[in-house]
Amino acid sequence: MTDLPVQDTSPTFLGMPSFQRAAKVALADTQQRRNLAHATATIRAKRAAAVGEVEGWEDLRLAGAAAKDEALHHLPVYLEQLEAALTARGATVHWARDAAEANRVVVDLARAKGTDEVVKVKSMATQEIELNEALEAAGIAAWETDLAELIVQLGEDRPSHILVPAIHRNRAEIREIFARRMGTVGRAAPADLTDEPQRLAEAARLHLREKFLRARVAVTGANFAVADTGTLVVVESEGNGRMCLTLPETLITVVGIEKVLPTFADLATMLQLLPRSSTGERMNPYTSMWTGVTPGDGPQEVHVVLLDNGRSRVLADEAGREALRCIRCSACLNVCPVYERTGGHAYGSVYPGPIGAVLNPLLRGTSSELDRSLPYASSLCGACFEACPVRIDIPSLLVRLRTQVVDEASGRSAEAASMKAAAWMFGDHRRLEAAQRAVTLGGRLLGGRTIRSLPGLGAWTQARDVPSPPTETFRQWWARTHGDDAPHTSEETP
Repeated sequence: MTDLPVQDTSPTFLGMPSFQRAAKVALADTQQRRNLAHATATIRAKRAAAVGEVEGWEDLRLAGAAAKDEALHHLPVYLEQLEAALTARGATVHWARDAAEANRVVVDLARAKGTDEVVKVKSMATQEIELNEALEAAGIAAWETDLAELIVQLGEDRPSHILVPAIHRNRAEIREIFARRMGTVGRAAPADLTDEPQRLAEAARLHLREKFLRARVAVTGANFAVADTGTLVVVESEGNGRMCLTLPETLITVVGIEKVLPTFADLATMLQLLPRSSTGERMNPYTSMWTGVTPGDGPQEVHVVLLDNGRSRVLADEAGREALRCIRCSACLNVCPVYERTGGHAYGSVYPGPIGAVLNPLLRGTSSELDRSLPYASSLCGACFEACPVRIDIPSLLVRLRTQVVDEASGRSAEAASMKAAAWMFGDHRRLEAAQRAVTLGGRLLGGRTIRSLPGLGAWTQARDVPSPPTETFRQWWARTHGDDAPHTSEETP
């Protein structure tokens, strides 16, 4: 394997407005806010109970962070080891520098099998590279089989949560989507469908079963890839992943290069951290592992696409590479007061919430308005770091990204220009005194009225009023009340 060159990522969701403008729209959706508040509170409570059972939880967090850091600091070594182990067990490994290469590999493999459809296991990586859109452009339908992803797909929506993509929908909305859309792409929902969870799950099961039974190609992601054994791992709660991993003839797995773990023993740590942090369970109902091809059992053609798509650039950043520890548990989203109120769509990516506010600018850069705004999509309360099972210091990374955004705009923004003007004014007491006289004159003209907006600071004043300037400065007050004796400065005080 050769070192993968740095590449830009797929422009997922780019063209969206800044987080602040998108969040303002989301905040006006009262139904979505109620849905989010209920769902995140429920998940938080379950997670707290599951974590509270573990006496050595902090030791587990440290072990998880150490395993990920070991892999990231020696990533080329472990990726080559993973490739060798997979190849030895009959799998074919493909290297993809960016989204275009990864999509081309998957499309070509599906075309080679002569199929016009694939079934998919929930995968953040395939959403990141917009694989469904690439397959559709090639005339191949990609059917999402995760219940929440199915809801999003049928509703022609976008995911808004890492773990529960349809978290912004309630039961009534889901029933309406199923009743309206299922029949257009397969088995229709029952005519008497209600919004009871059992009935909704049954409708999804019947709709998907026919797709599972006829599918010849499946596409999946992987939660982990174990270097020393070549084992790929998917954890899920519904069993749909197991159906995709066993029934089709061909299995294609798209996995980010940061998902590698050094040893199988490291997997034991992660399988304790992930379910407790994501679903609030002691263990996942379904944990599927596969290692290449097993003759006569399961898919007889296995392909693994190792995806870079900007990860090498993040890896080269000594501070930023910490974000690549992320195991996509969504714990940071569920404790974030900003996410709970705005939802995931405002982040403009399949990676929403605090980790998305870090990962998206790191992976995609800060050239777009959206990515420049994401580091500010946080109150910096620190709850995300406390919840993170692999101890990613998200608040510190956000502050660092804010600094980067400001530095890149240095000399070009209104803020930078105002700071330069302030430095010039404070550099000479005569200029400062002249400015003070002008300000007090403005205060007398305003008559104490509050300033609602200032030219060049419109965004800043959207959330706060500017007090009216004082009608006299301290020095002017001193001269008026004490005569011509100027007040002593600290340097003059004996």
